Amino acid sequence: MILKMELSIIKDAFDLVTKTRNLSSSKTDKVIDAIGLEIEIALNTMRYTEHGLDCKAVLNKLKNRLLGIAPLSRMEDIQKGLNAQLSKHGKLLEKYFNPNISKAYENFHIDTHTLNQIISNHFYHEGFFDVGDHFVSVVGEPESAAIMKSSFLEMYQILEAMKDKNLEPALNWAATNSDKLAQSDSDIVLKLRSMEFMKVIQNGSRDEAFDYARTYLSPFASTHTADIQNLMICLLWIGKLDQSPYNELTSPSNWERLAEDLKRQFCNLLGKSYTSPLRVTVAAGVQVLPIILKFLTIMVEMKQDWHSMNQLPVPIDVDCEFQFHSIFVCPVSKIQATDDNPPMLMPCGHVLCKQTILMMSRNSTRVFKCSYCPSDIDSAQCRQLHL
Repeated sequence: MILKMELSIIKDAFDLVTKTRNLSSSKTDKVIDAIGLEIEIALNTMRYTEHGLDCKAVLNKLKNRLLGIAPLSRMEDIQKGLNAQLSKHGKLLEKYFNPNISKAYENFHIDTHTLNQIISNHFYHEGFFDVGDHFVSVVGEPESAAIMKSSFLEMYQILEAMKDKNLEPALNWAATNSDKLAQSDSDIVLKLRSMEFMKVIQNGSRDEAFDYARTYLSPFASTHTADIQNLMICLLWIGKLDQSPYNELTSPSNWERLAEDLKRQFCNLLGKSYTSPLRVTVAAGVQVLPIILKFLTIMVEMKQDWHSMNQLPVPIDVDCEFQFHSIFVCPVSKIQATDDNPPMLMPCGHVLCKQTILMMSRNSTRVFKCSYCPSDIDSAQCRQLHL
């Protein structure tokens, strides 16, 4: 809501600048047109009157007319009005888009070794191996980085081969990790074999396609019947698959999706997230930082310090892509649950935070009534919930 209000303010200021600019342009055009008209009148006077006309008198009259129009002073006033609006808009942009983010910084100890691992892991996760190597050589942690590098290096070698439509490295990796992939219910092997099958079909060899299907696709027939049937029907369209109802199976975008699926499965087996944790952290920070800065500005004006708080001063909603854990807010205290103040399940089935239960039971010395039903609650019968 706050961001929408700020954007609305900026938009209104921009609209005012645009309106002022259009008005300035219109006024300038009128001044120029007036000057042109006076010059045209003077030229016509000298062109169509007797030869004995005193041209000097005509020019003096033109000069006086132009002095009356005062083009320089009028255009300066017009430009000043536009410059004033531009300056206000610039200051507004500076205020909302170039804030002092140091106000949101809390000075706490950061383990340098962990931070270096996060940064180097990001470079290798994104495939920037030269940058990652240079970074770890500077910070002096080659041993820990080498482990991360070797894993991601294999992944990017597979992905590079897939760009050339070479699936052999990917299939070798899948074969090596077949047990782990089976445990995670991954279908990446079927997708790889299906893509290889389509390559064979597109080469136009029906017999070779039959042999490939019999060898590599038949094991999936019982569990992925519909997928296998669609692939086998493609045999009827060899040589004209692009005209068939199954031409989407030959789309280049299928290779891109397959590469993304393989990357996801590869990271899953490594125990790494599909997206770099550092990238996620920065993206989430960019989303919530304006809100935090806005409220911190208010708190500074109220002479309050948020660094002494155990949680953020305001609730902040982030996109679902940044929500990795369940969040519980006590319906009585309106405080978010923490490890020290976990949610507790009461015998009646309702949930309150531990500190709320202790407060209502006077440190477990008496029975209290549930806030949502008439049940009498004994705090000793409450059980902690794990989010």
